[in-house]
Amino acid sequence: MEGPTSHIYFSQRLRLHYVDWGNDGAPPMLLVHGGRDHCRNWDWVAERLRDDYHIIAPDLRGHGDSQWIIGGSYNQIDYVYDIAQLLNQKKMTPVTIIGHSLGGSISLLYTGLFPDTVTKLVSIEGMGPPPEMMKERIEQPMEDRLQLWVKELRKLSGRIPRRYPSLEEAYERMQKENPHLTEDQARHLTIHGSNQNEDGSYSWKFDNYVRNFPPIGLDFEDQYGLYKRISCPTLLIRGTESWATDPEKDGRAKTFQDVQVASIEDAGHWVHHDQLDIFITLVKDFLAA
Repeated sequence: MEGPTSHIYFSQRLRLHYVDWGNDGAPPMLLVHGGRDHCRNWDWVAERLRDDYHIIAPDLRGHGDSQWIIGGSYNQIDYVYDIAQLLNQKKMTPVTIIGHSLGGSISLLYTGLFPDTVTKLVSIEGMGPPPEMMKERIEQPMEDRLQLWVKELRKLSGRIPRRYPSLEEAYERMQKENPHLTEDQARHLTIHGSNQNEDGSYSWKFDNYVRNFPPIGLDFEDQYGLYKRISCPTLLIRGTESWATDPEKDGRAKTFQDVQVASIEDAGHWVHHDQLDIFITLVKDFLAA
């Protein structure tokens, strides 16, 4: 496939990266990847949609070819600001947004904050842990949350990025992480998701600190309050083999003004990789409605 062009923008003094698939005169579309992922994981989706949209896909801070933060707290609201900054600088609103996992959560929050700037929204497993886990976290005393955060940060501070002797071994790790991936998909994601170290080994591009979530920030009630502000048609997608619960069955879909929910069989957390054809058909029908 003919790939995208690579670009840099700045947000909160960070040097952040995004790719642009061209087609400037078409309606804008933003693709937002998940945690420990990178913008090139959208290549197959972008290839199918690029004739109808002007697509851009950022590397979130601490991911891909974007700069890592000084410190150890990657907060969701900072990700949201980065997305808002990119769309503002590119003058790409109103926009259609597709987000996966962490990117789906960021997309939901952005849309709730700026509802007039989004025409349609697709979130793939972007609502976070099941309600039971959320309830357990909410009921946890703040001192326990803070102590756990300190403990986890200390652990991450001593975590050295894993080095794979060859690209082939990194690819095998990628394939093991998601058995649904084809060989070509796993190799593509590995090539674009890793850097070669000075000694010739390979390491993943993401900052290990993105594994930890800050103990303070928007609580779940505040998030649901923002979801209620989303006025555009919204499609929530999940894979039936994933850990994510069905937002229709657990009641979270009722939070939205105009929502559809779809569960895709034989797919895990990375629905857009595991069942690409079904995903594209579903999304195209939703966008055309």
